[in-house]
Amino acid sequence: MIGVFDSGLGGLSVLAAIARALPHADLAYLADTAHVPYGNKPDSYITGRVLAIGRHLTNMGCRMLVVACNTATATAVHALRDAHPGVPVVGVEPGIKPAALATRTGRIAVLATEATARSARLSRLIHDHAGQVVVQVEACPGWAPRVETLRLDGPEFATQIRDKVLPLLDAGADRIVLGCTHYAFLTPLIAPLLRGRAELVEVAEAVSRQTLRLAGPAAQGGGRLHLLATAHPERLMPALPALGLGQLLARPHGPASLAMV
Repeated sequence: MIGVFDSGLGGLSVLAAIARALPHADLAYLADTAHVPYGNKPDSYITGRVLAIGRHLTNMGCRMLVVACNTATATAVHALRDAHPGVPVVGVEPGIKPAALATRTGRIAVLATEATARSARLSRLIHDHAGQVVVQVEACPGWAPRVETLRLDGPEFATQIRDKVLPLLDAGADRIVLGCTHYAFLTPLIAPLLRGRAELVEVAEAVSRQTLRLAGPAAQGGGRLHLLATAHPERLMPALPALGLGQLLARPHGPASLAMV
């Protein structure tokens, strides 16, 4: 079984890509909804949550872990790997490298949570892969909670997004990196603003390819899906069709359960 986790619903975009790539794998998705969002939490708090969830999923029988959260990856993926040296761990990183390689204007932008925006890991990614490119990092407080509550529209929120994105385009950015897995579900609001001036860069498919490469025996199973949450697990099933992921319900599954982590 492969364990996939996030602070909440955002990692479901990664889960869906993994489910397409590994149709026979048993998958467990854990949403840490009792502690969402991670983006405004101290690093020590986030690391504690990541390690606790890693223990829970491996105790369930997961033999591979996917950290489907940019903030958790940036803060604690090394600690998670150290805690489980025999378990492959795949993290999610903003697509700085592909954006830097593809830019024509020499300017890219990253939309991120507060924690990811200030993280040393993001700074290293920019240093290592975008040294010849101008990178503007834009923190987006409140965006992930909007996805969590499935409030993906409304004129006030659309204005917030427009006020973040349009100045990036006016500054010449032609690649907009989605630096939080939650933001994949905001594509219907972001993409119309680009109007051919820029392209969105997200990494769910790249994560699924890396998961497939490292899965080994974990790629085989009955194709079951286990949904867990640390609070309000009853909200997970309705969230799937609301986020355009109803196809996940075609997998054998039981009711979503509460994870005491």
